[in-house]
Amino acid sequence: MNVWCTAPTRAQSPARCTSGWTVGAGLGLALLFATAITPASAQGLDRWIGERALIVQTRDGATTRIGSVFFSAAPERAPLPSAAQTPPGDGPLAFRIQMDHAVLKDYFLSMREFKCLPAEVEVTCFVPYPYAHPGTIASGDLGWLEHNLLFLYKRPRDFGAKLWNGMIFKLSLTDKGFVGQPQAVDLNRISAPPEDLGVQPYGPLDRDDFAPDARWITELRIE
Repeated sequence: MNVWCTAPTRAQSPARCTSGWTVGAGLGLALLFATAITPASAQGLDRWIGERALIVQTRDGATTRIGSVFFSAAPERAPLPSAAQTPPGDGPLAFRIQMDHAVLKDYFLSMREFKCLPAEVEVTCFVPYPYAHPGTIASGDLGWLEHNLLFLYKRPRDFGAKLWNGMIFKLSLTDKGFVGQPQAVDLNRISAPPEDLGVQPYGPLDRDDFAPDARWITELRIE
């Protein structure tokens, strides 16, 4: 006879078994249900391969696409230090960022040209990371992508670029894509190349969270 066992409640011990579905059928249904509810963020980085929109949300609630991020399989998927814990399909991925120059406007600050998103209360300018770097992300390590999304902010009436007014976005992976929260950094830290080009300059101790709505750009998304 086919047997179906249900988990006991606090008032039931041991587990209660009744005739009905086979154990195998019940297990198959459970696996199917578990697959259906597994969040996309747990399905590996490879699902993001291709062109993805780079979007910012501003304090007024508006969203603006400022560019694209292109993800591809890393040229050489060398074993990572934590490769034993990295499931298949979880990268590493190579990335390339392309800003939309039709949206970002040219600003000349401190004798240098920047691509900036203008607003009445604050101008936000993209700062390309200036040194060679691995250009990849892996499960649990989005740091190089964060370092390639550096910005500086200024008041519209200010003429020069104040490098201590830097901004990086702390990224997390959700079922809809990558979501970044702004953090303060001092861009003077990358005015000279690091001793080790493979080390990310901005670690957790080199960043500070902004107060809510302190910046005009309140969130960055890749989706």
